[in-house]
Amino acid sequence: MGNVKISYLPFLLKWLGIFSILVALASPIISTEYSNEKKEGRDIVLIIDTSASMIQGRFDEKNLEKNKFDVVKEVASDFVTQRESDRIALVTFADVAFISSPLTFEKEFLASIIRQQRLGIAGQRTAINDALVQSYAMLERSNTKSKIAILLTDGVDNMSRVSVDEVRSMISKSPVKLYTIGIGKSGDYDGSFLDSLAKAGEGAYFSADNSVTLKEIYEKIDHLEVTEIHTKKMVQYTYLFVYPLLFSILCLLFFVYLRTIHGGQRSKK
Repeated sequence: MGNVKISYLPFLLKWLGIFSILVALASPIISTEYSNEKKEGRDIVLIIDTSASMIQGRFDEKNLEKNKFDVVKEVASDFVTQRESDRIALVTFADVAFISSPLTFEKEFLASIIRQQRLGIAGQRTAINDALVQSYAMLERSNTKSKIAILLTDGVDNMSRVSVDEVRSMISKSPVKLYTIGIGKSGDYDGSFLDSLAKAGEGAYFSADNSVTLKEIYEKIDHLEVTEIHTKKMVQYTYLFVYPLLFSILCLLFFVYLRTIHGGQRSKK
């Protein structure tokens, strides 16, 4: 029985070798696909009015104790935390304009700074033009392709050292896109002025007379300024022909070895 089994072994090795060669010639491949996403964020400056008029209450129908400034801080904080891939800065203004936070990716840190803002910290009046100059100067130093400024005010400029013509000229010459928001009653702020600024900055002008509308405005801006995502796909190929080829060589070598042994035994007989 043992001799019978051995006699079948060269036959088996020969065909295993041939079959393995055919598999190797078919060049089996394993492909692995990788996806590399690159998010192109924006640099955004929030310009928020902190003048005395922002203390006006009854801006939130669900909580009449909240004034305009309380609502603005909540909505602006939410907007900041949703912009994952962007750098955001905060400029506050009243009598003077100053940078409360430079451009940063630290969203929770910036949101906490917004919540800590207090009315009157920069005075009582309104210097819109000076705030825009501060904000544009910061964005001009940025190397990011997409730059945005969002101005929110409930008043009329009555304190700026920079003239309207100067600031409008600066905006029209800059690549920064400008959104303007007037909040409160329509007579509280100069809607036509804010609209002209937004048009010069190739953005849009909005008005909000309650907390719901203000939240919708920031959500709309969020959707208008969606972060660009560039996806690059790569495929890695692993060639497997070497394994059946090696197996084929081993089988055929063993086949030749057995045939040589059997041939020598027959010659002795």
